[in-house]
Amino acid sequence: MNTSRAAGWPPVPRPAADDIAATINRQAISSIGSLISPYLRRTPVIRIDRADFGLPAGPLVLKLEYLQHSGSFKARGAFANLLLRDLPEVGVVAASGGNHGAAVAYAALTLGVPARIYVPEVSSPAKIARIRGYGADLVVGGSTYAEALAASQDWVATSHALAVHAFDQPETILGAGTLGSELQQQAPDAVTVLASVGGGGLIAGIAAAYAGRARVVGAEPDGAPTLTVALKAGQPVDAPMGSVAVDSLAPQRVGELTFPVIVQHVVEPVLVSDDSIRQAQEMLWDRLRVVAEPGGCAALAALVSGQYQPAPGETVAVVISGANTTAVSFGR
Repeated sequence: MNTSRAAGWPPVPRPAADDIAATINRQAISSIGSLISPYLRRTPVIRIDRADFGLPAGPLVLKLEYLQHSGSFKARGAFANLLLRDLPEVGVVAASGGNHGAAVAYAALTLGVPARIYVPEVSSPAKIARIRGYGADLVVGGSTYAEALAASQDWVATSHALAVHAFDQPETILGAGTLGSELQQQAPDAVTVLASVGGGGLIAGIAAAYAGRARVVGAEPDGAPTLTVALKAGQPVDAPMGSVAVDSLAPQRVGELTFPVIVQHVVEPVLVSDDSIRQAQEMLWDRLRVVAEPGGCAALAALVSGQYQPAPGETVAVVISGANTTAVSFGR
C-alpha cells in the first residue's frame, strides 16, 4: 500500500474549486473509466414507452444503476478514489447517508483496505446492514449527514486516514461521470438525461460526461432543495433537509466543487414532492417489478409528476440510481 499521503500529513492546500472543476471533463472521465471498469458492472438500460407510466406516448430509457455493486452508483466514485489516491496503512474513512458508505466499504473490501464509515441515525437499516456486511468499522451517530461528516473529520485529524468524500472530491465526481459515458453509448439518441441531486456528485459527473451533448436535468426533493437554493444564491448555501429521501438526497448543501461543474454545464433543476417520489417508487414496482429507494426514484418522479414535461418524440433517459431499501411492499 502506498503510504505517501500519511507521510506528507497535513496535505497541501487544495486549489480553488473553479480550478479543480476545469479538470473534470470528458477526457478525464474516459481515463477513469478504463481504470475502474474491471471492478464495476456495466449496468443495463431498458427501453420502454412513457405510456407505461401513464404519460403521453414517447420513448423512455431507464438506466438501471441500482444493479451496480453495493446497490447504487456510488461504487464508481469509491473505486476511483481508492485506485487513484495514495492510501495510508490506516485505510480510508467516509461519511455517508448510507449509499456512499456501502460503496466505500465494498471497494475497500475488494481491494483489501481498512475502512471506517460514519452514518447518521436516519440512515436506513438496509444501508447499515450493507456496510456491516462488507466488514467496515461502522459508527452510527448524529441526526444528519453533516454531523456524521464532522465526526469523520475528527477521526481523520487523529488517525490520518484518507477521507473519501461522498460528492465533493474530484475522483468521486469523475467516477460518477462514467455512468454518463456508459449511458451515451447505450442510448445515443437520448437528448435529455434526468438524475437525482443531493450533494451534486452524480449530476455533475453526468453533465461533464455529456458536455452539452444532451440536456441534463437534476431532480431534487422540494424538502431538500440543495441545488435550487445554491443557484438562487449564486453559491452553495445551507438548505432545508426534510424529505422521504433524507438518507441520500439531503446533505444540507450542494458541494463547493460540484457546484461550479454544474453551473458550467448548465444543469437545470426541478423540485419533486415526497408524494411524487413515493408514487414513482410504487409505479416502478407495479409496472416493472423494480424496487428502488426514494432517492433513487427522484428523477423518475420528475417525469411522472409532470415537473419535467418532454416534447413528443423526445427520447428521455432517467437514472434509477439506488435500491438500498427493504420497502418492497411500500406500506401496503
